[in-house]
Amino acid sequence: MTYKPDSDAAPKIAAKGKGVVAEKIIAIAKDHGIPIKDDPDLVAVLATLDIDREIPPELYKAIAEIFAFIYRVNQSSKIPHR
Repeated sequence: MTYKPDSDAAPKIAAKGKGVVAEKIIAIAKDHGIPIKDDPDLVAVLATLDIDREIPPELYKAIAEIFAFIYRVNQSSKIPHR
């Protein structure tokens, strides 16, 4: 997902794939230390959306939970300043 609050009304689908493509996306994320949130039900719904399309309002709660996950991961990985 991508989200630019200054120009986007809602987050947009940035990439998606099935099978080998999905495995490559996950491998690239892991190679770059990007945490993976496993949610097959949400994946199934998001897979029906087109790339570069805004998330529909009925998915806002689920996407907010993803952003909360990202926030928690970012907070836990910060090194305290001395």
